[in-house]
Amino acid sequence: MLSSEVREQLAADLAQAERSREPIAPLTDAHPDIDVVDAYEIQLINIRQKVAEGARVVGHKVGLSSEAMQKMMNVDEPDYGHLLDDMQVFQDVPVKAGRYLYPRVEVEVGFVLADDLPGAGCTEDDVLAATAAFCPAIELIDTRITNWQIKLCDTIADNASSAGWVLGEARVSPKDVNIRAIDAVLSNNGEVVAEGRSDAVLGNPVTAVAWLARKVDQFGVRLKAGDIVLPGSCTRAIDAPPGSHFVAEFSGLGSVQLSFE
Repeated sequence: MLSSEVREQLAADLAQAERSREPIAPLTDAHPDIDVVDAYEIQLINIRQKVAEGARVVGHKVGLSSEAMQKMMNVDEPDYGHLLDDMQVFQDVPVKAGRYLYPRVEVEVGFVLADDLPGAGCTEDDVLAATAAFCPAIELIDTRITNWQIKLCDTIADNASSAGWVLGEARVSPKDVNIRAIDAVLSNNGEVVAEGRSDAVLGNPVTAVAWLARKVDQFGVRLKAGDIVLPGSCTRAIDAPPGSHFVAEFSGLGSVQLSFE
């Protein structure tokens, strides 16, 4: 467990790395005693600061919820981060890759909530009852840690390595699609670069959202009506260099695209 002073300093280091686009060494190198509670509190320090400066929390993301991503990042449990309104990117506006350090994209089935979710006791049935629609989504991830050399507490402290998000136009009722059997194909400039299925996310993306609702409740956070929830990637993360034009296509759910310049 870290002191409050150390948490504040590490939060400030991450915030400066994001502003300057100059990465820092893993927090876990200098502070091997950091734990998950420390990491979430560091994340919240920076989220609260951004909200105080005018940003608005519009949802949450679950990270590292597929076997592929857990293997890629060498961790064995999910994490979560906050989605802020100023992190949103758009299908028709190319993203400047230079705004980020090591940008990557992930393919996700987004949830749009119609009702608040319960906290500690949240079930999959609660999630389905509260979900207005599923939608095609791409999450833009990044790390403020040098060369993605992260352990679990590094990425948690760094807002679960979240940097942006874009939703496609489609909105599909949970009654009209099997959430466990949505095929996803990601192409870059017309070439398929990743394929997966929605059940790669903890066997069922709904399971990830219920986990999220229970987890954030421990930190005084709730998932609310109108929130966007990204439950985790159907595939491994893909690097996003300048010139990339990604299109993610989902069976029964439409498509979403994102370009980088």
